Amino acid sequence: MFISPQADFDALTAEAARRFAPATVLACTTAGEIGSAGYEEDQIIAIGFPRDRFATAALLVAPLDDLNHQGEVDQVIRARLKLASASPQMENEFAFLMVDGMSMREDELTSMLSSGLGGVPLFGGSAGDGTQFQSTRLSLNGVTYSNAAILSLIRTTCPVKVFSLDHLAPTEMRMVVTEADPSRRVVRRINAEPAAAEYARMLGKDPNQLDQFTFAAHPVVVRLGDRHHVRAIQQVTPEGELVFFSAIDEGMVLTLAEPQHLAEHLDQGLSQIAGGDQPDMVLACDCILRRLEAGQKQMSRDVSEVLKKHNVTGFGTYGEQIGALHVNHTMTGVALYPPTSVPLTKVPPE
Repeated sequence: MFISPQADFDALTAEAARRFAPATVLACTTAGEIGSAGYEEDQIIAIGFPRDRFATAALLVAPLDDLNHQGEVDQVIRARLKLASASPQMENEFAFLMVDGMSMREDELTSMLSSGLGGVPLFGGSAGDGTQFQSTRLSLNGVTYSNAAILSLIRTTCPVKVFSLDHLAPTEMRMVVTEADPSRRVVRRINAEPAAAEYARMLGKDPNQLDQFTFAAHPVVVRLGDRHHVRAIQQVTPEGELVFFSAIDEGMVLTLAEPQHLAEHLDQGLSQIAGGDQPDMVLACDCILRRLEAGQKQMSRDVSEVLKKHNVTGFGTYGEQIGALHVNHTMTGVALYPPTSVPLTKVPPE
């Protein structure tokens, strides 16, 4: 369940767990929802996985500020083996992660979990709080958590494709982080100048006018291997520092990126993933900055039409996960296709 922060999260998730038992019920708060109308606000989105086609295991990881790396990895490996043994007829698998979007532990968490997942493709999203950035919540079977993550291991007879999309092209404009507080994801100085002022100067803007719409329209990326990944800016502090959504450190080279047409790029990307076969559903985690950009450019309706066209359901996030990486300004997800003609074996409710 993907639940607007306007809802009574505790009461709703407790009642859902009671009503849907013995099914496992997972939930998180959002930075917007994706439903039957495309982009939606103040909604409760629920997705059910039928037990004759899916087998699952849900693992709570908490607290995130005191991770037992080997213990968590061992737990993931044991759960994977147990699930595979219980559902051998379900040959396709993926992992879905929901994590406290205010924890600032996503980078460490995804890197850790990937070592236990082996070849199982992982995607996920950081729970949101609208545009407040104050408190995000998760729930497992009616119990509410913060400073936590929930990892779902899913096996299915349905073919699956895990993906990550972003519509950003690097430019030639670069800057270097010269002073930072990595534990808080705060950059104090860029190019040896106050961070917000230097970022604004490179954009030709007044530092006092920097806001979420500026950050959405002018993201920065870092090069990791042969690919660029977004390091999105969340906000400016009163001291003129820049707070980021993901890991940042001194010496990091940031490159300004230029957004391509969001709706067109999304349509092309989802069409390429489909490869001519329409998925039954696409479960997606979509960065809040993409939604803000769509609104600023009066493109929300066009993006919503693309989401409807490709059967996308999901939620707005404070960050996304793909494989071992925590990223920003992207859409990560899984495309689920009609099941194969594998004979079904009934399994107990998950």
